[in-house]
Order: sequence, then C-alpha cells, then structure tokens
Amino acid sequence: MTARTRAVPASSLLPRLWLALAALIFVSLTLAAHAQERTVRVGYQKYGTLVLLKGRGTLEPRLKALGYRVQWSEFPSGPPLMEALNAGAVDFGSAGETPPIFAQAASDALAYVAHEPAAPKGEAILVPKASPIQSVSDLRGKKVALNKGSNVHYLLVRAIEAAGLSLSDITPVYLAPADARAAAT
Repeated sequence: MTARTRAVPASSLLPRLWLALAALIFVSLTLAAHAQERTVRVGYQKYGTLVLLKGRGTLEPRLKALGYRVQWSEFPSGPPLMEALNAGAVDFGSAGETPPIFAQAASDALAYVAHEPAAPKGEAILVPKASPIQSVSDLRGKKVALNKGSNVHYLLVRAIEAAGLSLSDITPVYLAPADARAAAT
C-alpha cells in the first residue's frame, strides 16, 4: 500500500489549537451537569488539533486554573466518538464532516461549538501496490473495507457514483480503521 503525507508547519496549527482551546473552555464553563465533579471529558482521535493539544499538555493547566481537570479518551474514529457524545460519555470531541451528521440524526443533543476546514487530502481509496485495481471503476464486484458512517464512507459513495457505479456494485465490508488496515495486509 502506498499513501502520501505532507508535513504541516506547526505555526499554521497554532490558530487551530487556540480555537480548540477556546471551544473547550467555553464547553467546560457551561457544563452545569458536571459541576460537582469539575471534569471536562474530551474525546479525540489520532489526527487533528485535539491530539496536538493533548500532546502539548497546554489545556490541563489552563483549565486547572479555572477549577477543572481534563480527562482524555482516545477513539479509533469519528462514529464511535459521536456515539460517546450522544451517550454522555464525553463532553467534547472532534470528528470529520460526516460522523456528526449521523450523530445529529440519532439525537438533537449534539451542538457545534467550532469547526476546522476540511482535509480532503487526508483520505484516499487504497489498494495494494501490485493490485490490478487501477481506477475506481475497477472496484465493481470487489469487497471494499471502510468505516461505516465516516468521511471515508462518504468518499467511497461519491467516488463510485462519479465512476458510474452504485453501492450495490461493490460489497462493502464495515471495519474499524485498524481492522481495515490489518485486512488489507
């Protein structure tokens, strides 16, 4: 498998980190239901600004000064993070564009407090290097692993439609990201 990545200068991430910090502070100050425990439960993934904020360790001292502690919970992808938000297991989280749409269809308790620009170059349809699949139309009749309800799900649907296919032309196999990677190797 091949994938391309590009480095993003840390200086361009700082405004996003501060936006995320401001949003977290806003959320933390409005958590009346958790006032006695004074804990902000943050759901994050292995990408995006929240993982950078966690890694820098700058949120904890800022919220500690306001009387709150931060509890971090890592999620493998956006759909389970959104489920945790809807279930009340976390107070704040970040996901791609598609998972919040499904989450809002399940519950109207979800509120947007901030937004980041989309990162469409961070998603792709991958095949092994020696695969005979060279185009999206070559997916006809194939099994395709993806995370249900995720940005990748949306990407796949749009890509196969653009290639003149429909979801019934492939066999979707719904797997978590780590399981999909293992299945492809």
